[in-house]
Amino acid sequence: PPSRLALALAELGALETAQANPAEHCARDRPPAGCSPPLPRPRNHPSRRSYDLCLRSDPSAAAGASPPRHAPRWRPLERPGRICDRFQFSYIFFVNFDHFEILRAIGKGSFGKVCIVQKNDTKKMYAMKYMNKQKCVERNEVRNVFKELQIMQGLEHPFLVNLWYSFQDEEDMFMVVDLLLGGDLRYHLQQNVRFQEDTVKLFICELAMALDYLQSQRIIHSKNQLIQQDLDFSVSSNQDAMKDFYRMDMKPDNILLDEHGHVHITDFNIATMLPVEMCITTMAGTKPYMAPEMFNSRREAGYSFAVDWWSLGVTAYELLRGRRPYHIRSSTSSKEIAHMFETALVAYPSAWSQEMVSLLKKLLEPNPDQRFSHLSDVQSFPYMNDINWDAVLQKRLIPGFIPNKGRLNCDPTFELEEMILESKPLHKKKKRLAKKEKEMRKCDSSQMCLLQEHLESVQKEFIIFNREKVKKDFNKRQANQALEQTKDPQEKDGRNNP
Repeated sequence: PPSRLALALAELGALETAQANPAEHCARDRPPAGCSPPLPRPRNHPSRRSYDLCLRSDPSAAAGASPPRHAPRWRPLERPGRICDRFQFSYIFFVNFDHFEILRAIGKGSFGKVCIVQKNDTKKMYAMKYMNKQKCVERNEVRNVFKELQIMQGLEHPFLVNLWYSFQDEEDMFMVVDLLLGGDLRYHLQQNVRFQEDTVKLFICELAMALDYLQSQRIIHSKNQLIQQDLDFSVSSNQDAMKDFYRMDMKPDNILLDEHGHVHITDFNIATMLPVEMCITTMAGTKPYMAPEMFNSRREAGYSFAVDWWSLGVTAYELLRGRRPYHIRSSTSSKEIAHMFETALVAYPSAWSQEMVSLLKKLLEPNPDQRFSHLSDVQSFPYMNDINWDAVLQKRLIPGFIPNKGRLNCDPTFELEEMILESKPLHKKKKRLAKKEKEMRKCDSSQMCLLQEHLESVQKEFIIFNREKVKKDFNKRQANQALEQTKDPQEKDGRNNP
């Protein structure tokens, strides 16, 4: 039989062949019946163990038994759906582009585009955001993408758009998240929808619970270049940094509705992670939704969670009236905005209830120390006395506005843009990657070499994530802990009663 070293060398050779031409490799070498999928990660990936290590970790190999005779590229299965225990690791949870069917484009994100996909094995529907690596490198946005991935991996809440998978290929980075077919609130405002007061009241409750969750995770949703320089957003970052807080860019564009009309906060790519004892001092965000303290000429003291609650107040006002409380545009200068906050008065229509007006005034309080900035402030407000907060969290309260289920609640031109105007449509990815590899081999320019170095760095540092696997591992640990707790009393009784 072949030696252990020969098998290891054969494995490395197969991996180098796969890395050199992955498309040809996948097309040529399909797994035989009863074997696992091909190795999906490069040999130098930190989470991948080498084949030689697997052999050395095998008790039978240590005892002098002959190594397996199967082709080293494939892992034999002892039974369907499970890789042999002797290898002590599994690739069945490694998700890639081929595991999804692309259905249609539905929108644009900050650094990429979004399409509806269906996972081939579970048939579940998701939204897939894909970002071109070269464009991210050229715009110096790779750090923000990595930061967004790290933030979303640690978050899960009923009123957030949760991350399920992240993976990459030679051309793009992918984020697979919850699919919310109700569209964003900006789309519905553009369709001249005027939300009723009861609906906005429920939206405030749901968004307040989401903000409270983010606040409990020490999270605030705004971009801060100064702080970003002091934090490491790589996959190996300190866990204590994850206890810092982030700021959300709260506005109708970043609030999605599910098919039942419940709200979900999305877009974490400008979120800021900040040490607990620090405040943000730089100014960034969407001007019409930014709090007055962010335009203060004396910003040395900084600002904190209260800015998100101001944005919530602006959003609620806009949903009720169809326009914002202050006439601020993105082109308005900071000096003009600061003067407006000092002199302008917010008009509240007489048709609104006094309770709603009072709540909005608390959210739109210019003084951050007097502004509502905690869930407890909203819960204790008399207007909310009739709210069952457990029912809100469990989505048992029915919103007054239900999105139209008979159509896709987004701009239909996104699909045409992807299919006709986009120079690199997603559905032609496989052919394009094969052509791109040939072109890269021919190109020897120093500029292309520098770009290639950056792309290789992105490939190496990208954060791979699978929430499905995380959940299964967590449930397994919980079951083991419960089993240990049931065993301990029995063992103690056995020792006490010999």
